[in-house]
Amino acid sequence: MSTARRRRTPAPTRASARRGRRGVVRQRPLRTHWLLLTALLLTLTGALALQGYTQHSFDDRPDQAATPTSADAVPAAVRDGGPVIDTAGPQPRSATPGSGTVALTFDDGPDPTWTPQILDVLRKEGVHATFFVVGTQAAAHPDLIRRIVAEGHQIGVHTFTHTDLGPAPAWRRSLELRETQLALAGSAGVTSSLLRPPYSSSADALDDREWDAVQQAGRSGYLTVLTTQDSEDWQRPGIPQILKALDDRPGGPGQVMLMHDAGGDRSQTVAALKTLLPELKSRGLRFATVSQAVGLSDPVHQAGTADRLQGTALIWILRSGNWVLTVLGWLLWAAGAISVLRAVAVLVAARRHKRLRRRPWGPPVTEPVSVIVPAYNESAGIEAALRSLLASDHPVELIVVDDGSTDGTADLVESLGLPYTRVIRQENAGKPAALNTGIAAARAELLVMVDGDTVFEPDAVRHLVQPFADPSVGAVSGNAKVINRGGLLGRWQHIEYVVGFNLDRRLFDLAECMPTVPGAVGAFRRSALLAVGGVGEETLAEDTDLTMAFCRAGWRVVYEERAKAWTEAPASLGALWRQRYRWCYGTLQAMWKHRGALVQRGQAGKLGRRGLLYLLMFQVLLPLLAPVVDVFALYGVVFLDPVRIIGTWAAFLLVQMLMGAYAFRLDKERLGPLWSLPLQQFVYRQLMYLVVIQSVFTALAGSRLRWQRMQRYGTLRVPAGG
Repeated sequence: MSTARRRRTPAPTRASARRGRRGVVRQRPLRTHWLLLTALLLTLTGALALQGYTQHSFDDRPDQAATPTSADAVPAAVRDGGPVIDTAGPQPRSATPGSGTVALTFDDGPDPTWTPQILDVLRKEGVHATFFVVGTQAAAHPDLIRRIVAEGHQIGVHTFTHTDLGPAPAWRRSLELRETQLALAGSAGVTSSLLRPPYSSSADALDDREWDAVQQAGRSGYLTVLTTQDSEDWQRPGIPQILKALDDRPGGPGQVMLMHDAGGDRSQTVAALKTLLPELKSRGLRFATVSQAVGLSDPVHQAGTADRLQGTALIWILRSGNWVLTVLGWLLWAAGAISVLRAVAVLVAARRHKRLRRRPWGPPVTEPVSVIVPAYNESAGIEAALRSLLASDHPVELIVVDDGSTDGTADLVESLGLPYTRVIRQENAGKPAALNTGIAAARAELLVMVDGDTVFEPDAVRHLVQPFADPSVGAVSGNAKVINRGGLLGRWQHIEYVVGFNLDRRLFDLAECMPTVPGAVGAFRRSALLAVGGVGEETLAEDTDLTMAFCRAGWRVVYEERAKAWTEAPASLGALWRQRYRWCYGTLQAMWKHRGALVQRGQAGKLGRRGLLYLLMFQVLLPLLAPVVDVFALYGVVFLDPVRIIGTWAAFLLVQMLMGAYAFRLDKERLGPLWSLPLQQFVYRQLMYLVVIQSVFTALAGSRLRWQRMQRYGTLRVPAGG
């Protein structure tokens, strides 16, 4: 696209264009969308962080996998006491179920497969138990929490993510317990002061770290419930072994029996329970909840309104997070697949294009060419541009249209006394008007349009006009190259021109749907230009608008890679932002203006159903998804397998490097600048995506963008070689 800048704000429609320059109202693009985008990204980040914490911080080690430490700090009264421990007072107290009483407990649930089966067995036998639930499971299956409560069972807390509270920091212990309480409040409208720490067993097995966690929980009002008999059903040892583990103690004090209703296949637990309950009842043992077994008041209470609301919100956030992850997963897979297909298509097209362009277009085109140079304050580089054109090995006339320059551009050109050069002065009216002035003054049928910040190779004009030997060709795109390649920003733009723009142009050429002949180097049939109404003023991307108009008029637009021209690229991020913002916004305008091509036939239909859809997919939709991809990548590094995520990124980068190497080879460029390609992913890529976002929001808001002239740096020179 063109890099020239003008001061006038063109209207986005023909109707407003007719009101004249004085009647145009400039509107500032909306800035509120950045606040909206930031809010959306922060919300997404928060949702993914919560989702990652709940789903990927879940500790699924076996119950006996915790490594005990010393127990010097655990009081002897606790080690030798009962399984129910209260540390709220100045001295810890413990309690044991009464003789002949069994408190049957289940950990790790609820589970949609096994918890209902266990509840069915308990209901059939008329037994009430205590379920120590994991908060994430409760939030995922609130209906099971409601059923547990409704059928008279007791609810206890087993942390939010089944974390080992002993080595956990104090803040995480509090978070684990608080979030589980909210999950209970949101699920069934209750809270519970019963706690069973994951990886705990009997009181005499407490170590110092676990004791510290028990004390902290006690200060928060929790009763810690340990066990006296462990079924070890998590090992799936077989039904007889489970029954033996629960029946290998002689009579005496009551028992707190541990079983599991989640965490894996619990079919053995269900089968063992069907045998255990009738057997123990036949011995005269009584089943009770934990609080009933030790003679305490019910620890389960109705949750307050605030806790209910927060709990409900937590459940919906977690559900929404699951939905978001599912949608993102599909979108990323789709985007990845489309990107890979695009890479393959572009590389195949580039190879085929290289072979096809070795064939001549027809008889050599030798007729003179009119070169139109629209100029606005181009004194820094226009001499180099004009001298490079006059050095062409093809006959040319130069028409410099000075568009109201204030830096003496026209005077400078006239003072040079260059042959075959005319200078036309006009009041500042914008680049399209300057081009139309040059078109009207041109003597030749073949026209080359070039920006005032561009220098041509000696053979560029000759190569550029050869495709006109084919009478179906109406316009030709040349090969624009960055001349100021110093520094990272220059290298990145050089890579983008060679890899992005030029590879795509080869694909567009083969598909006969070229959307843009860049203003820096392009050639047109004058008669075709006049037939489409000249250069339009409705968009900020006049080169794209004009090219699309040619396609819709039935002309073929091709790419001639041998026609090389050198242009100055922005040397600062601010200047680059302004340039690309105008390009992208103007392209959106042109796409909307020519949307009718989608339903047309012939050359127009190729532009619509190939070119426009390609631009929509890869220059609009995928860039809009890019910030989400970056956030999801960070999520993957933190919560998923970082090796796999980094490996995926490395594979993606390798594909880009291979594409870059092939594109550089096609353009006969040195591969050296490609070392900066990985760095491009962390600054340049994000900037380009933000440009697209800004442009889309500006277009949707109906704001108008003013012309801005790019700063010239005086680096233009006639290159010695390609």
